[in-house]
Amino acid sequence: MSIARQAVTPVPSFITRLLAHPVTRIVLGIAAVMLPITLTLALIHAAVPAPFRVVWPMPLAAVLSFLSYRYFTLIIEKRQPSELALQGAAREAGMGAGIGAALGLSVAGILAVAGAFIVTASGTSWDILLKCLPEQIMVATFEELMFRAVIFRIVEQRWGTRTALAASFLLFALAHLQNDSIGALAILNTGVVSLTLCAAYMLTRRVWLPIGIHFGWNFLYDGIFAVPVSGHQARGWLQVSLPGPEWLTGGAYGVEASVLTLLVWAVATVLVLRQRPRNVLAH
Repeated sequence: MSIARQAVTPVPSFITRLLAHPVTRIVLGIAAVMLPITLTLALIHAAVPAPFRVVWPMPLAAVLSFLSYRYFTLIIEKRQPSELALQGAAREAGMGAGIGAALGLSVAGILAVAGAFIVTASGTSWDILLKCLPEQIMVATFEELMFRAVIFRIVEQRWGTRTALAASFLLFALAHLQNDSIGALAILNTGVVSLTLCAAYMLTRRVWLPIGIHFGWNFLYDGIFAVPVSGHQARGWLQVSLPGPEWLTGGAYGVEASVLTLLVWAVATVLVLRQRPRNVLAH
């Protein structure tokens, strides 16, 4: 007489269940992205004399942030991070940079036609481009890893695409509240920009396209045009005057507080969302 043995499924430990919880993964993922950048720049600033801290610290911090995020997915999520796959990364990032720059030029062009965007002078040196380039690479990297690869991805997995888009809209806007000269229109614009970047992530399920878009917009206004970026001081090679009302030019916050930016990025959001794959978690 045979006796059937019933398989017993092991009960996951408390630690395993805690680490698998989406909120825990979001917190750990954000830490994995931010700590390498914060610690690397702090250590370099403390240990390396200023003349030797040119260009390389910020790209190094960005690379370490990528590696830390990869370690997070391998150890905590126990998977290979397909969102960091390198095949086609340069093409997607380059395409994204072109899209971001095109969006920025669209806003600048309309303002110029309205007489509210005037190039007054060119810089005396191209050094400002070398200063802005590594910084904007780092900013685009860590913000897209944090808001798209961590927050949007994990929220979408657990609660669906609509909730993830709403959360990204809100959190990305809230993250900019501390910036100088921010107002209601700038907050709204920042949230809409987040929707476009999330839509870009959904197109490829990788971070390179949104990183490129983010970088292209920021570098255009921080490196090429001397226009404030999200309230930060203008530094670009071409000096720009923005005569006109703040609702049109964005004032001290930069064109990211302009109603034209709202219209341009809203159109971009709709166009990119229409291109996304339909097999998303829409609940």
